Amino acid sequence: MPGQPTGGLSRRTLLQNTGRTAAAAALAHVAAPGIYAGEDDTIRVALVGCGGRGTGAAANALATQQGPVKLVAMADVFENRLSTSFTNLKRQFDPQVDVPEDRKFIGFDGYQKAMDSLRPGDVVILTTPPAFRWVHFTYAIEKGLNVFMEKPVTVDGPTSRKMLELGEESVNRNLKVGVGLMCRHCVARKELYERIRNGEIGEIQMLRAYRMAGPTGSAFVPPRPEGISELMYQIQKFHGFLWASGGAYSDFLIHNIDESCWMKDAWPVEAKASGGRHYRGDFIDQNFDTYSVEYTFDDGTKLYLEGRTMPGCHKEFASYAHGTKGSAIISTSSHSPAKSRIFSSQKMTRDNMTWAYPQPEPNPYQLEWENLMAAIRNDRPHNEVKRGVEASVVTSMGRLAAHTGQVVTYDQMLNHDHEFAPGVGELVIDGPAPVLANAQGKYPVPLPGIVKSREY
Repeated sequence: MPGQPTGGLSRRTLLQNTGRTAAAAALAHVAAPGIYAGEDDTIRVALVGCGGRGTGAAANALATQQGPVKLVAMADVFENRLSTSFTNLKRQFDPQVDVPEDRKFIGFDGYQKAMDSLRPGDVVILTTPPAFRWVHFTYAIEKGLNVFMEKPVTVDGPTSRKMLELGEESVNRNLKVGVGLMCRHCVARKELYERIRNGEIGEIQMLRAYRMAGPTGSAFVPPRPEGISELMYQIQKFHGFLWASGGAYSDFLIHNIDESCWMKDAWPVEAKASGGRHYRGDFIDQNFDTYSVEYTFDDGTKLYLEGRTMPGCHKEFASYAHGTKGSAIISTSSHSPAKSRIFSSQKMTRDNMTWAYPQPEPNPYQLEWENLMAAIRNDRPHNEVKRGVEASVVTSMGRLAAHTGQVVTYDQMLNHDHEFAPGVGELVIDGPAPVLANAQGKYPVPLPGIVKSREY
């Protein structure tokens, strides 16, 4: 975990980096380090972003075994999502769900009201589309709240730089922050990592990662129907819009990228890629159907990543490592169970298998919450922001390379000047969207080799 920085984030620096007076003022009256849950020993939780992932994260929080937990506030921009999430959580965790009507907040300012319902040291779950992450995280720091935030935590260069600054400040304030790259908490992958470090497959020479499936999430966006604004439709279908989520690439492929880089114990320094749109028909989103990326580490080692969301094709959801003395399956069954294994050669057959993590495996979605809550209650260092930003930048680097047709370095991605939604902190329900459709109702798409400096 990151160590304590030597100094905090100045208000002036924050203002320069976020471009928001509100963000700078947000740290003026922050809670002092070392303040945690109240005297009754119950950690209170607020959920900001009540979709499927947010509901799942809240369920994991309520199921932790580290001490009493209660959900006390919820916020979303869609009333039906909040209502469905509340009903599901109430059914499963009735005694722990205390969210009356006056603590259910609808609207873009709902995150503030939900966090205002907490005490310093409580936990806010940030599971809106990642475009809003830095805005909500800034307010959480002001309130002295511990945080769980979903991945990716950024989708472009400017917001990555903002989040790195905010991450440093959260460490300085002794806040505990978990990032939803739950594979890092997987016990099978952890043991594989240690075995690789101990030389069981030799020096890693190559990594491969695949997420090849049919249409996933809201990545395929049909034309906007009547009765919903352009902005609200883009948020509802956030996987289809680069400003909101980094598109299907960032939201779906980050786990394979992150777990592969973990086994290498390094981040790539460069990416070159290809991809394309093939069967889009009337769909209006900004995604490609296929992505093929060659990531290069500083020592020349390659990570080859294949992403595809096309029906009727071979499906694979797995990551692999190849070393000088053997090979390994990092994961081979979606996110969990990993079913991590080691082989004595490059041929991954049962006859060559020298180690396999025993089944069943603990659920990493639950483990990341157990670890976060244990850190809060025992005041142990636990802050995953820097690593979450780095994983998000590496992911965006590959996406930018595919969308522009150019070779992109890590530094170029981190320092890129294109911010997809610079006004995200001021969005209102009836206001304009960060990206606008043309007369045919379609949105700008990447044009590799034509638009070379930005993604659209």
